[in-house]
Amino acid sequence: MDIEQLISQYNTDNPLELASTPPSAWYTNQDIAKRELNTVFSNNWLIAARCEQLQNSGDYVATEISGQPIVLVKGESIKAFYNVCRHHAAQVIETGSGCTRALTCPYHAWSYKLDGSLASAPKFAEVCDFDKSDNGLIEVRCENWQQWVFICLDNNAPTLSDFLGSLATDIAQLDIGKMSFHQRVRYQLNCNWKVYVDNYLDGGYHVPVLHKGLNSALDGKFYQVEVQDKFCLQSCPTKKRDNEFSQVRTGIARYYWQYPNLMLNLYDGIMGIMIVEPVAVDKCQVTFDYFFDNSNVKNSEEFKNNSVVVANKVQAEDTYVCESVQRGLASKGYDTGRLSVEKEAGEHLFHQLLYQDLST
Repeated sequence: MDIEQLISQYNTDNPLELASTPPSAWYTNQDIAKRELNTVFSNNWLIAARCEQLQNSGDYVATEISGQPIVLVKGESIKAFYNVCRHHAAQVIETGSGCTRALTCPYHAWSYKLDGSLASAPKFAEVCDFDKSDNGLIEVRCENWQQWVFICLDNNAPTLSDFLGSLATDIAQLDIGKMSFHQRVRYQLNCNWKVYVDNYLDGGYHVPVLHKGLNSALDGKFYQVEVQDKFCLQSCPTKKRDNEFSQVRTGIARYYWQYPNLMLNLYDGIMGIMIVEPVAVDKCQVTFDYFFDNSNVKNSEEFKNNSVVVANKVQAEDTYVCESVQRGLASKGYDTGRLSVEKEAGEHLFHQLLYQDLST
């Protein structure tokens, strides 16, 4: 079966009441994984850095997005470029972050200004028809929202504001700008990136079974799922219990997902940002950034550390089940499964948006 036939096996016309998950091959097929890099992760806006990493002139963040080397740099404004020298394609700056006066290639010392223009090309005095102004770094679309810098590899995609839609309006009411970055943790999972998103979007279906500690802090009978545009909000009030979870999980729990790979967890005085990225067809990386409201008197260093410990426990439980699901998806005993109308509207939205990208 070729890739177009495989994609067409998913019936995007079915409402949630009749819907099934995409075929298991969407989670195990190399051609699907390649198509995703060229569509899902190229056509949409993705977080590339935190604004605080790019505050001063010369600050840069060099990273990889959708398999592409990208560098973001602060000059007069924040700009993003392909981190590829125009001479012989070496990375202009090593992956990581720091501050520099210029972007100088370590191969032949071609040097670029902070605006991406070529400043010098040694030993090129005798080269004919060479115009430095035509040999600057190739720019990538870059916009800010809240505390983050997003990039998009598609020059024809909508603006970031249009892409975020009503999510931006929702988040604006929560005053997350008061949150300060605390810590970054990365997790490696042996599962397709979509398995992780599916798990996040199951409307708390798995929480009472898998996350007994977290479940003790949530009033699950009031768990709600809302889907709009390209995002899903799951929300639930917390409840008081005398345990480690209730001590660090208070207020209204809000779990936002923005297509394709951004997750934002909010509690009273706490914010967690999760970004899941494909590493291979059966492997993914989850980057978890922890933020805290330092004006909240309860947010001591001990509180923050305990909050991270609790999150790590939940992540370990999710890792276990996601890797189990990936093994099951490779089995001859499974192809598709049905969705819960009460719980899994977020997954249904995710699968429909995936289909739209994969079929274009």
